[in-house]
Amino acid sequence: MTSAEFTPPSRKQRVRTLWISDVHLGTRDCQAEHLSQFLKGYHADKIYLVGDIIDGWKLRGGMYWPQAHTNVIRRLLTMAKRGTEVIYVTGNHDEFLRRYSKLILGNIQLVDEAVHVTADGRHLLVIHGDQFDVITRYHRWLAFLGDSAYEFTLTLNRWLNHWRARYGYGYWSLSAYLKHKVKTAVSFISDFEEAIAHEVTKRELHGVVCGHIHHAEIRKVGEVDYLNCGDWVESCTALIEHWDGNIELYRLADAQAREAQLKAEMVAG
Repeated sequence: MTSAEFTPPSRKQRVRTLWISDVHLGTRDCQAEHLSQFLKGYHADKIYLVGDIIDGWKLRGGMYWPQAHTNVIRRLLTMAKRGTEVIYVTGNHDEFLRRYSKLILGNIQLVDEAVHVTADGRHLLVIHGDQFDVITRYHRWLAFLGDSAYEFTLTLNRWLNHWRARYGYGYWSLSAYLKHKVKTAVSFISDFEEAIAHEVTKRELHGVVCGHIHHAEIRKVGEVDYLNCGDWVESCTALIEHWDGNIELYRLADAQAREAQLKAEMVAG
């Protein structure tokens, strides 16, 4: 094990809810190993899979499905078997599942959206978010073109992190860095957040948990609680609800940094 790998807690942490989105199983850039390690560290009463868990777009062009991707599915099924309620919210990359919405298989539900009530009484819309992306809704050819350019960036990102790991550095997302630096991308994120917050206000809910844009964040958009899960392709992020209703944003890079610091302190002590 290199110092760049994240080791989950030796004992599972009990939490109320987990949200993950944009895993993109079936693609080479899916960080399935990191996700499996993350899931092993928690016991949750409920887990929401907030869309684009399986990448149907990519699988149409050819099958890529290593054992690590199967391990993620097995981990989720094991959680469901042990009592965790698993709610799969469909996204645009796994839109082939939308024809089966409202399907219930034991502790697993398939839906297009849901409303989650937090421990402190907030009502949150849980939705992937592609419905609020103008390019995805009205210009699918442009969405596919953008997906190809994004994939190229992720390929560079994969090689960069391969060498970072070899030299003991933690995970770092090139694509997320570029996204923050490009003005049009920043504008797109802002427009997306405003559009989805408007829908939440219209429905008289307190907030929203979404994914889609691969940009993890917890913030206020006006009076709306905006929570984005991020992804398990570039940033490796998730949302965790604790028993008091507080929702935490998990970042793999932060977890790795804490792990490295603890190891350094143990060596020094």
